[in-house]
Amino acid sequence: MAEPAGLERALAGMLAFLRRRITGDYEVDEFGFDADLTEQVVAPLLRPVYRNYFRVETRGLENVPDTGGALIVANHSGTLPIDALMTAVALLDHHPAHRYLRMLAADLVFSLPFLAPLARKTGNTLACQPDAERLLAKGELVGVWPEGFKGVGKPFSERYKLQRFGRGGFVSAALRTGAPIIPCTIVGAEEIYPMLGNAKTVARLLGLPYFPLTPTFPWLGVFGMVPLPSKWLIEFGEPVSTTHLTPAAAEDPMLVFELTDRIRETIQHTLYGLLMQRRSVFF
Repeated sequence: MAEPAGLERALAGMLAFLRRRITGDYEVDEFGFDADLTEQVVAPLLRPVYRNYFRVETRGLENVPDTGGALIVANHSGTLPIDALMTAVALLDHHPAHRYLRMLAADLVFSLPFLAPLARKTGNTLACQPDAERLLAKGELVGVWPEGFKGVGKPFSERYKLQRFGRGGFVSAALRTGAPIIPCTIVGAEEIYPMLGNAKTVARLLGLPYFPLTPTFPWLGVFGMVPLPSKWLIEFGEPVSTTHLTPAAAEDPMLVFELTDRIRETIQHTLYGLLMQRRSVFF
């Protein structure tokens, strides 16, 4: 009896969603974020991947505040930025407050025809300091991956070795808004597409930062784009408070550098610890 009841609820929810889309009874914020679309369409598609394919285990959610602005800073890897999507699902589904993660994405994301509007609707915005500050000031949970393409596109031989964290723009945004910085460590994403090489000429022709060569791609065509089912672990560390510092501290390059380096070292140290605990890449 439970299964038909579940199907009935799902159908009712779908019809209600379609009604809201037709009548325009839904909200989109100033950044283009569509919470209704994210919850009703995108999240249900990602949940089976999160739960059954990568079997993500999440720790330290108590370190993420229930309300107010906070900055999630995570390591980046995996050839494609699936780690950002899984982090967003973890916070939406498993945090007690079911918080949305407003992700700061690279310019390339917003130059692609289909991906750009979808990225906006699911809460992404440009990875720039003004947007980060505006979101934090509004009390949003903001996610940033400071390694950028150097992290997500690094060769498999350099897995779990953090790349440079840029100039610390994310630290400046947190200092100006008084938001806590929460280190986030992700294990498992490095193995989904082991990048053995980079076809730089092809990448330049396509206008991409890199063109990955993996054990399956491009040799198996579209089937080579299926990620390997590694076991994931996402850990949210203790927040680094910025409330004891004034917004003027954001103008001190040495302080910004020190905080940036501290966050990077915390994530790197946690990575080593989690790798020591891991039994296997796939179990």
